[in-house]
Amino acid sequence: MSESQKTNGVLVRVERVEKVFHRGTESIHVLADLSLDVAAREFLALMGPSGSGKTTLLNLIGGLDRPTKGTVTVGGERVDRLSDRELAHWRARHVGFIFQLYNLMPVLNAEQNVELPLLLTHLSKAERKEHVQAALAVVGLRHRAKHYPRTLSGGEQQRVGIARGIVTDPTILLCDEPTGDLDRKAGDGILDLLQALNREHGKTVIMVTHDPHASRRAGRIVYLEKGQLSNEPLQ
Repeated sequence: MSESQKTNGVLVRVERVEKVFHRGTESIHVLADLSLDVAAREFLALMGPSGSGKTTLLNLIGGLDRPTKGTVTVGGERVDRLSDRELAHWRARHVGFIFQLYNLMPVLNAEQNVELPLLLTHLSKAERKEHVQAALAVVGLRHRAKHYPRTLSGGEQQRVGIARGIVTDPTILLCDEPTGDLDRKAGDGILDLLQALNREHGKTVIMVTHDPHASRRAGRIVYLEKGQLSNEPLQ
């Protein structure tokens, strides 16, 4: 992290970002001159209607996509300047992704799914096992380590997804509708877990959601519509 960012506590800085997708001869402007700062250890909820650019913004912060214009800096690293190879290594060290539909491998059991990000590291098999067990313990699923996704409930599958997201001890957790496929009870359990990761483990969490009930768990809510951010819902 740069000295200036240490001073003001900013972990993520998005500055004057534009994102344009091209479909044939058509140009689709998704984000327009967008700027956003996220503090270290903050829990931020990003709300907005479908197609507003929420997932696009999340992908830019996580290095899954690049801005058409503007800069994206995370922990002092200019993510938008990294090569594809550098981005892959950077994501493995610093970013944990949590998806709406879990994205678990059905042929792998819970602990094998959680171990996947560690296969990109230089950890030994014993070290990987230790990390996996610790991550499963955090989400309360050590007793389900040998179970396959088909034998787990939706809430348990999402907990496995969260364990996979935190197993590398990332700097930031990026959550794309993490409760969108769950009932209220299971969703509340996942939100409790995200809050604990933020408050007790010091993780910076950015959560995309369309659910006001979920967004109220965050420390701050910002709204995105038509490529623009606001602290209040846009009309």
